[in-house]
Amino acid sequence: MTTLFLKNGTLSRFARMVGGYSKTYWREAIALLVLLISIYFLRKERHEMATLLPHLQKADPNWLLIAAAVTILFIVLQSGIYINSFRAIKSSISWKHAIELFLKRNLLAVFLPGGGVSALAYVPFNIKKAVGTKSTIHQASGIFAFAGMLSTLIVGLPVLFLNIGDFKSQAITGLAITTLLTLLVILLFTNLKNKGWWHQFLQQRFPGPYSHVNGIIDAGVDHKQFALAITNSVGVELCGIIHLYIAMLAIGAPASLQAAGIAYIVATLLMVASPFLKGLGAVELSIAYILSRFGYVPVQALSIVIIYRVFEFWLPLVGGLFVFLLKGRSIFFRIFPAVSIFLLGLINIISVITPPVAQRIHRVRLLMPGEAIQATNLLVLFAGFVLIITAAFLVKGQRNAWRLALVISFISLTGHLIKAFDYEEALIAGTVFVILLFTQKHYRVKSNPKLIRMGIQMAVISLAVVLVYGFIGFYFLEKRHFGVDFTWQQSLINSIRGFLMLQPEGLQPLTKFGREFLGSFHVLGLGAWLFLFYALIKPYLRMTQPQLTAREKAEQLVQLYGHSALDYFKLTNEKLIYISKHYDGFISYAMSGGFAVVLEEPVCSEANKVPLLKEFEEHCRKTGLKIAFYRVDESSLNYFSKLKMKKLLIGQEALLDVTAFDLGGKSKKALRNGLNSLEKKGYYAKVCTPPHSPEFLAQLKNVSDEWLHTYHQTELAFAQGTFDETIIKMQDIVALFHDGSVVAFLNIIPDYAPNECTYDLIRKVADAPGGCIDGLIVQLIEYAQQKGLRNLNMGLAPLSGIKEPENAAEQVMKYAYDRFKRFKQYQGAREFKEKYASAWLNKYLVYENDFDLLLLPATLNRVMKPSKLNKS
Repeated sequence: MTTLFLKNGTLSRFARMVGGYSKTYWREAIALLVLLISIYFLRKERHEMATLLPHLQKADPNWLLIAAAVTILFIVLQSGIYINSFRAIKSSISWKHAIELFLKRNLLAVFLPGGGVSALAYVPFNIKKAVGTKSTIHQASGIFAFAGMLSTLIVGLPVLFLNIGDFKSQAITGLAITTLLTLLVILLFTNLKNKGWWHQFLQQRFPGPYSHVNGIIDAGVDHKQFALAITNSVGVELCGIIHLYIAMLAIGAPASLQAAGIAYIVATLLMVASPFLKGLGAVELSIAYILSRFGYVPVQALSIVIIYRVFEFWLPLVGGLFVFLLKGRSIFFRIFPAVSIFLLGLINIISVITPPVAQRIHRVRLLMPGEAIQATNLLVLFAGFVLIITAAFLVKGQRNAWRLALVISFISLTGHLIKAFDYEEALIAGTVFVILLFTQKHYRVKSNPKLIRMGIQMAVISLAVVLVYGFIGFYFLEKRHFGVDFTWQQSLINSIRGFLMLQPEGLQPLTKFGREFLGSFHVLGLGAWLFLFYALIKPYLRMTQPQLTAREKAEQLVQLYGHSALDYFKLTNEKLIYISKHYDGFISYAMSGGFAVVLEEPVCSEANKVPLLKEFEEHCRKTGLKIAFYRVDESSLNYFSKLKMKKLLIGQEALLDVTAFDLGGKSKKALRNGLNSLEKKGYYAKVCTPPHSPEFLAQLKNVSDEWLHTYHQTELAFAQGTFDETIIKMQDIVALFHDGSVVAFLNIIPDYAPNECTYDLIRKVADAPGGCIDGLIVQLIEYAQQKGLRNLNMGLAPLSGIKEPENAAEQVMKYAYDRFKRFKQYQGAREFKEKYASAWLNKYLVYENDFDLLLLPATLNRVMKPSKLNKS
């Protein structure tokens, strides 16, 4: 058994190296195979499973309370690693943010391919705002990951060494492999630090991901804080061993610290090596196997595993879901359905592998033949697998995954009722079905036509998984199930025959488990063949479907990767859209004066930003265009450093924390007085939801036209919108009324930054009273609070915030801003936003060389004027 899991771990690492960048689903396939094997062995222990619940009910509640306390300590220690990791690079993070960061990433690690490594890329917006830059967070995350690996070795090596006598060759092998891996990590780290051949290889082949790794390696690290991070991480490992030890005490079994230590280390190594679902199935089975080697009977081993996983895995998982609900409701509605179908998948599997209630199954057998009940069990089991894998795609917002989850949850509902009147499981399935219906608007991402080749690869991998499952199943079957003690040759032949949908020669199942195994093998084989058939005919099905335009594709990508208040303007008609040929991403730009002026940065995954920028640079070089990037956030400048481009601070963006906004206090006295004055004069602000009447739109148009005329303004585009009735009629509007007429308004536009809202136009009539804009903003703040949002983006204050100029251009801009009357309107914008702003974010113009600065002002002026020439 140990050999089996070592092979799976090796295979998963190999799959990550081979398939990590080809986008095939090796990780999901391996996770599914491990889960299949785990269920196979648990199903063999069906009789022990029947006595499991009574055994768990006898668990000592006092020990369970102690286990809960250890779980709290576990979370605190995990968060402490983040605290010390940030301090190690001369930064800081509060305990509140550290706990939130751990719980959220821990939850995402279950569903993201690559597990904890992929989850490290997720950064909650409020934490990013508190820390300052993405690079700092990535550096701290790298230290966190390294401390975790090192602590596993620190605890694991002594445990493996002390157990050599009990496990002999297996422990020696594990010790040797662990030692070699440690030496390899040290050698590779040294090579990267010294800019050796490994550094050159990674920089050339994977420039995007490696830019973060290189930043971590080059960062100066406080050795004392790093040592404390490792200490906390060692404490985390000890909590795991203690949890296993407490589980032994809770069920009244003989407690062995030695057994707890070796079981925990083996399970941890499997979880680290697991490419998906954090080792679900493999961890449980490996712990049960190790405990059986120490003399624990199956029911004791399984009880210990369940208690351990509840406190070590499931409680932190629930904590992460709770934090998402409190801190990010928009993300919660994406995460919660995925967690729900993941749990429903587990419930399906557990329901099939555990014995049914005797009275209920007896009633079912009076109404249905045994073959139909067995087929329904297999259907529910298959639905469980599909739901678990679908959870990962549901997190990504894929519409097809939502549809599949909806269908399978309904199948689960009916299947549970048919197979044994399991109304409890059916009720859960029904609840999940309703949750999916209510959250359908969050799943808009359509399948990419370019992924057909990936579908065929996945189908072939699925066939391989079924083949391996059959081989292992036959080889480990006991003789009583078929009357044959299968050799590995017989196992292989029978597996191939079953794989080809042929009945294995001379095989007659003698037991219920034998029939179920043969049935499950046939069902999975048929499903894999149907999947392959679908993947092969899928290109021909798509031939009759219209191809997406660049703008339609960009709309999908914004839904998937959007993270900025400016993403909305990247889809407006005056923009040109460049769709990447190699990555899921696009760049929004306008052409003028020989420049391709890009709005902000690419819309794609973080790992693909640098490669996409290089691809676009090559495209512009071939077409004879120079490049400039307008309103780039300071946290994104590291992407452009790889292109050796220059930067110029052009202003700051105001951000208001609406959760902390309060009209009380001395600082808000003038604002209160202005609002009270408006109210006394009969003015009131109101949020108007679409669709709007023609009369209301006409009033908005009159206000807009009067504002343009009175203040000698012209409509601008590119990074802001123009008054367009066809668009505004479908947007929420905050309007200020007097005697039934609109005197001022602003329109709320989509904001793709998490937990944030923003507005575009803000206009008033000539005789509008002072404080009318404040009335609109305060009403908008209340709107954001009611929506459960955290921040309000108030837009750019141009030329402001340049305190210490870094170059001659910034010195000139600062001088002009401070001295010239022409820029007084910019000062007024800054002063107005300072009444509300909780934070200011630096925004930059990124360009190729200093000569471009002579041409870019006129170029930007041209692209910001609405023009029909740039429409695509």
